[in-house]
Amino acid sequence: MLPTLFLSHGSPDIAIADTEATAFLRDLAAGMPRPKAIVVASAHFESDRVLVSGDASPETIHDFGGFDKSLYAMRYPAPGNPPLAAAICADLRTSGFDAEVVTGRGYDHGTWVPLSLIYPAADIPVVQVSVDPGKGTEHHLALGKALSGLRAQDILVVGSGSFTHNLREAFARLRVGDRTAETPSWVSDFAAWMGSRILAGDSAALADYRRQAPFAAENHPTDEHLMPLYVALGAAGPEWTGRRLHSSRDFGVLAMDAFAFA
Repeated sequence: MLPTLFLSHGSPDIAIADTEATAFLRDLAAGMPRPKAIVVASAHFESDRVLVSGDASPETIHDFGGFDKSLYAMRYPAPGNPPLAAAICADLRTSGFDAEVVTGRGYDHGTWVPLSLIYPAADIPVVQVSVDPGKGTEHHLALGKALSGLRAQDILVVGSGSFTHNLREAFARLRVGDRTAETPSWVSDFAAWMGSRILAGDSAALADYRRQAPFAAENHPTDEHLMPLYVALGAAGPEWTGRRLHSSRDFGVLAMDAFAFA
């Protein structure tokens, strides 16, 4: 059975850059069975309801600015899967969520940037599910739980966010092109604590990360980029175990850690 994944998508230009995370993502598919479809909870798809993308042929959204023009020319033409979107929406409603299938929702960079590296042929259907950072960790664990049946259907559930995500600090380094900047202790300490709790299977501590993790507010001034982690955790089932797939840093402050849960 497929695991669920949490992937740090970091800066959009990992799609064209030469970084450790780029190399990891390019090699990732070789170690997994090929999924029939992919369901992505992306940090860049936010709503106060649970929205499920139902387009047959989603567009590629370039929801960022200031990067190399070649990045804006990229397209990820993977098909959608409207019947799967409808089935997911029905399951979410059964689980008590206010859920709706929406159209006109293209692939944001939290979806297409990592997938363009993992599955460059763009021949696996993709459905996106929204997050709501205002509802916190428990909401997203429950959202993942409602998606947990997808694993048995050979559908890959991916939470796409960032293990750390302080944009002010990242942009300060991006402006001078310093991808190999030294990682400050407030990033290392937070990432180490989160990683240790994941490897220990400590759901309670992870759910309470805002209070328990060191430098939580510094690494996540807002919650949206960590909530996909909890979707991946919930979708793995109540007795999940976590395995670290990758760890690197981009611009010193973007922790690009990735995990598999099963």
